[in-house]
Amino acid sequence: MSKVRITKRAVDALRPGETIFDTEVVGLGARCQKSKTVYFLKSIVKGQQQWLTIGKHGSPFTAEMARNEALKLLGTIAQGGDPAQAKRDEKAAQTVGELCDMYFKDALAGRILTRAGVPKRPSTLATDVGRAERHIKPLLGRKKVKDLTKVDVRRFMNDIVAGKTKAVVVTKKRGKAIVDGGWGTATRTVGLLGAILQYGVRNGLRADNPAHGVERRRDRVRDRYLTPEEYRALGKALRFAEISGANQKGLTVIRLLALTGCRKNEIQTLHWSYIDFPRSCLRLPATKTGKSIRPLGQVVLGLLQTLPRYNNTDAILPGDRGPHYDGTPKIMNLVRDTAKLDDRDEEGRFNVTLHTLRHSFATMANELGFTEATIASMLGHRLGTITSRYIHHLDSSLVAAATKVSQHIADLLQAGADEADAEYHQIQKAA
Repeated sequence: MSKVRITKRAVDALRPGETIFDTEVVGLGARCQKSKTVYFLKSIVKGQQQWLTIGKHGSPFTAEMARNEALKLLGTIAQGGDPAQAKRDEKAAQTVGELCDMYFKDALAGRILTRAGVPKRPSTLATDVGRAERHIKPLLGRKKVKDLTKVDVRRFMNDIVAGKTKAVVVTKKRGKAIVDGGWGTATRTVGLLGAILQYGVRNGLRADNPAHGVERRRDRVRDRYLTPEEYRALGKALRFAEISGANQKGLTVIRLLALTGCRKNEIQTLHWSYIDFPRSCLRLPATKTGKSIRPLGQVVLGLLQTLPRYNNTDAILPGDRGPHYDGTPKIMNLVRDTAKLDDRDEEGRFNVTLHTLRHSFATMANELGFTEATIASMLGHRLGTITSRYIHHLDSSLVAAATKVSQHIADLLQAGADEADAEYHQIQKAA
C-alpha cells in the first residue's frame, strides 16, 4: 500500500491486488481487484474500524467524484452517523410490492377487517389481488415504501387513467382477464393502495400515508335502474335465451337477483341449507356486512322449489369445474343485448349490469311505498342488516314487503316472457 494523490492516471496504473491511499482525504483509497477497481473509505465509526465501499472506478465514479463522496461520508461520521448501517437499512427497506404481499398474507388469514368489522370476503380479496398484481406492482412495486410521495401516487393514478397498465392477461386454460384503464379503475386502485399504505403505517414502515389527500374522481355511483318497460324487455330476453338453450343456471341467477335484490355472489354461492322455507328467509353465513338474514317473497320460494337438487353437494347452483356456477356474466351479456339494454357510460362500460338488478329492486320497493329502513333490511345493508346474533325470526311485515316487491317484478318479467312465447309461436306457425 502506498500514499499518492488519487487521480485517474494513478488508479489506471494499479495492478491486481494493489491498493493506494489518497494524500489529501484521510482514509480514501482505491484497490484493483481481478475484474474491477473500486474506491473505498477506511474510517473509525463509533469506535470501530469500517471499510466503506464507494463505488466502481469509471462506472460511475471518477477519482474526483470518489473524493467528494468520501468527504460526504466523513461529514456524516463526524456528526455521529453510521453510513454502513444506513446502507443496510436502505437495502432492507421494504418495497411497495413486498408490502402488498405482506398485506394480502394478513388479509387471507382474516387479519384485515372491513369497515363492518369482518374479514374481507374471498371474492373481494381476489379482486384486490388482481388490482395489486396488474396495476400497483407494475407501476410502483420496486419503489421503497419509505420513499413514496403524494406526487408518486398522483402520477400512479394518472398512469392508470391513461391506460398504461391496460392488458389482456391469461388467467387459466383458455381464460383471460381484460385489464382496463380509466377513472373508475384508477379511483378504486388508489383506494386499495391507500388501504395497503395505511397497513404499512400501522406496522411502522412509515409515519404517514401519502395516498391520503390525493384527490380522486368520485367512483361512479350506479343510479341506473330498470323501468317497468325494461323489466318486460328483460323477461322477454330471458325467455328467448331459455328457448335458445342458454345455460339454465345463469338464467336462474339473473331471475333470483331480480326478485331478491341480493348481490351476485350471494346468489351464485347459495346453498340449500341457507334457505329457511318455513320462515320465508335466507340465512346467509357470510356477506359484505357479515351474517345476514333476508326475507324472501313467496314467488322466490316457489322458484327455488322448482330447481333440481344435485347429488353430493349442498350448493343450489354447483359449477362444472368448481364448487359454484360462475358463468352468469356471459349469460347477462346475451340477455342484455337481446333486451337492448346496452347503453354505456362515458368510459364505454355498460350501465345495466347484474348489480343494476339490486338497485332496481330497491327502486321498485321505494315506488311501492316502503320505508328506507324496510328496504335496507330487505337488501342486507349494514344499518338494516338483521343478524342471527340478535334476531332469529323475521317480522311478518318484512316478509310481506319482500313478497309484494318480488311479485310485482315477477309479473313484469312474466309479461315479457308471454310476449316472447307469442312471438315464438308465430315464428313456429309461419315455418
